[in-house]
Amino acid sequence: MKTNRNFNNLVPNYLFAEIAKRTNKFLKENPDKSVIKLGIGDVTLPLAPIVVEAMKKGADDLSKKETFKGYPDYEGYEFLRQAISDYYKSFGVDVKTDEVFVSDGAKSDCGNIGDIFSEDNTVLVTDPVYPVYVDSNIMAGRKIVYAASTQENGFAAMPDENVKADIIYLCSPNNPTGSAYTYDQLKKWVDYATKNDAVILYDAAYEAFITEDLPRSIYAVEGAKSCAIEFCSLSKTAGFTGTRCGYTIIPKELERDGENLHALWYRRQATKFNGVSWPVQCAAAAVFSEEGQKQIKENIAYYQENAKIISSALDELGIYYTGGKNSPYIWLKCPNNMGSWEFFDFLLNEANVVGTPGEGFGQNGEGYFRLTSFGDRDNTIEAVRRIKELLKK
Repeated sequence: MKTNRNFNNLVPNYLFAEIAKRTNKFLKENPDKSVIKLGIGDVTLPLAPIVVEAMKKGADDLSKKETFKGYPDYEGYEFLRQAISDYYKSFGVDVKTDEVFVSDGAKSDCGNIGDIFSEDNTVLVTDPVYPVYVDSNIMAGRKIVYAASTQENGFAAMPDENVKADIIYLCSPNNPTGSAYTYDQLKKWVDYATKNDAVILYDAAYEAFITEDLPRSIYAVEGAKSCAIEFCSLSKTAGFTGTRCGYTIIPKELERDGENLHALWYRRQATKFNGVSWPVQCAAAAVFSEEGQKQIKENIAYYQENAKIISSALDELGIYYTGGKNSPYIWLKCPNNMGSWEFFDFLLNEANVVGTPGEGFGQNGEGYFRLTSFGDRDNTIEAVRRIKELLKK
């Protein structure tokens, strides 16, 4: 037998595993230090009360013969898909119920979607980039090309007509840079994909953090339904990082290479995925209720205030950054021309604060650093105090 040798082409350590390794080493050597983690994008607030109650009721349903549920529908229960469809309507986007596939998270689907595409396709990703887009395609043996996101273009890479790509990963608001595409910028990507017979894989996991007049979905852009698949997650929107639920939207009209991509994905899911549990889907539907939206927006506002606290400190220090306004991430230029990992170690050792080195997100991330607003308020305030004290020296 032979193993998949494409794994040998991966970076040896996953970015966040390396961060954990260095952080744990520091803690072992300095047990008296209080380390504040503003690195990994994990939420800290509990699930909204209405979500918890819906999950409890869903679990209780499983204790009674007359309400017991077994295997769910592969694409998710209709009540949840309808709730998602109605949510899109609330900001002016038409998504049909039968175009929605409920999943255990956007990360899974962003990696698994490659199953319906040939390994011969060329994949385009922006750089810096969420590592899953790159690693999952390296595992599949696909060629990867990069579109540069830099300080000069506001970390919003645009298409190059001289580059041919078949699969395009876009994330807006972006992880890690926090930048968000305008309608006109997304229209250029849609036109590029249409011209090249390509498919855009659009990660909208952070759409709920948008505060300005920006697209909340790729389908707000004319022509997107014939060239784009959208992924979204309840992890950051509603605190489902430990609960696991998201969804993927594939328009029924989307076809490539003589095949209907909606039908291909359904076939893939029916073979490899047995759906999301009844209690979790009940909880997810509660997110989209009127009261659910009110409660989760309170949590989002909490994280947005954390982002303002971090951003204000960087303004005071005169440090360049993007994000923090339409995103829970703040992407900053490392001070004093430090490298990303150099600044990571400096911040950890001198201020006992953990962030994410930009180099881990790609070549254009070198010299930059990501902080997250998902921390506890008191910890965020204390981390900012430490950073200001350190960098003002």
